[in-house]
Amino acid sequence: MNLMLIAVISLGAIALVLAVILYAASKKFAVYEDPRLARVGEVLPQANCGGCGYPGCAGFADACVKASSLEGLSCPVGGKAVMAQVAEILGMVAVETEPMVAVVRCSGSCDKRPRTNLYDGARSCAIAASLYGGETGCGYGCLGCGDCVEACDFDAIRMNAETGLPEVDEAACTACGACVKACPKSIIEIRPQGKKSRRVYVSCVNKDKGALTRKACEVGCIGCSKCVKVCPFEAITLGSNLAYIDPYKCKACRKCVEECPQHTIIELNFPPRKPKVEAVRVEETVS
Repeated sequence: MNLMLIAVISLGAIALVLAVILYAASKKFAVYEDPRLARVGEVLPQANCGGCGYPGCAGFADACVKASSLEGLSCPVGGKAVMAQVAEILGMVAVETEPMVAVVRCSGSCDKRPRTNLYDGARSCAIAASLYGGETGCGYGCLGCGDCVEACDFDAIRMNAETGLPEVDEAACTACGACVKACPKSIIEIRPQGKKSRRVYVSCVNKDKGALTRKACEVGCIGCSKCVKVCPFEAITLGSNLAYIDPYKCKACRKCVEECPQHTIIELNFPPRKPKVEAVRVEETVS
């Protein structure tokens, strides 16, 4: 009986000592968590897409709470409404950010980019890209397997069965960048949505020389630099046989669109151009 009592007392003493140690450790190594962190997390969409540049909504909430201002911080999924709530919780001012959207920079549809071989492997752009350059003569263009579609959590991108190219639904796109990461050919870019969703961009990423590009695709950029010369705002640069339009310098004058001999430059969501009226020369006849 005495042995049992001693054992009980011993275990009780050990438990008490351990409890004291645990209590002391919890106080010494306690991590303070700002109560605003949970409140910010609650208003975020919990999409965990990474479009904000942070590892999920928890990482973004932590960055917002620790920041001195919300400049440079934006939730692409929640948009202005969510950032306004975050600003209210933190007692800050919501910074206006320009809406962004995913843009597919490849116009090499089936009729513009002749097929030279047939891929008979797994329907994955990542796998196809690791094996070879694609089914056409252009080793830079879309592979058409739809990895970008699978990566999008918002059903904002789909494959066009006729062209074999992905198409972005602007209304559904959150510019999270998942499709950009999924594309092994880097043909998808996040660009400013533009006023009235109007954009001008070079729909090609081919860096081959002009002759090779022209042979592989009817609408590929041949690096002729005509667009560079005609741009009055110095918004177009040419590098590695490929033109690129800076969306922040471009004023959407569309002079480059008319000048491009390959029809590689896309003008999106603009109203139809007015037909050019040729001046008719009236010759006076002297009677």
